[in-house]
Amino acid sequence: MTKIDPQNLQFLSLFIVLFFPRLFQISNGDVGTAAHYPPPYLPTDCYGSDSSQFPSSNLFAAAGDGIWDNGASCGRQYLVRCISAAQTGTCIPDKTIQIRIVDYAAGVATKPSAAGTTMVLSQTAFAAIAKSTASSINIEFQQV
Repeated sequence: MTKIDPQNLQFLSLFIVLFFPRLFQISNGDVGTAAHYPPPYLPTDCYGSDSSQFPSSNLFAAAGDGIWDNGASCGRQYLVRCISAAQTGTCIPDKTIQIRIVDYAAGVATKPSAAGTTMVLSQTAFAAIAKSTASSINIEFQQV
């Protein structure tokens, strides 16, 4: 049996990581679920009836219990991407959006497409990363 020199093993490991990065998909985000909800979006638990709270892109969301943080999540921004769904082909590949938290999911004015999700995205935000026929998707998200 051939003995491997630890220095050679270290070099080989570095070579693999540098030249084959897709083998080691490193993620700095969290994983959760997202649903969507239709207008009306006012009033919100974060800003009441102030319509200036919404980004002009309409990429916003209501925070689920896991990220609500007793309202501290109001105004937080997240990068969000769809990573999977119950039905194949639901996610829009390689699409990441930046959303702003404007509400609490348990208090939204209209019923979300699924309950108990990490985020409830506006219709525009959901459609930007997934087919809107899905009731919920699995997401990767990272606070910016």
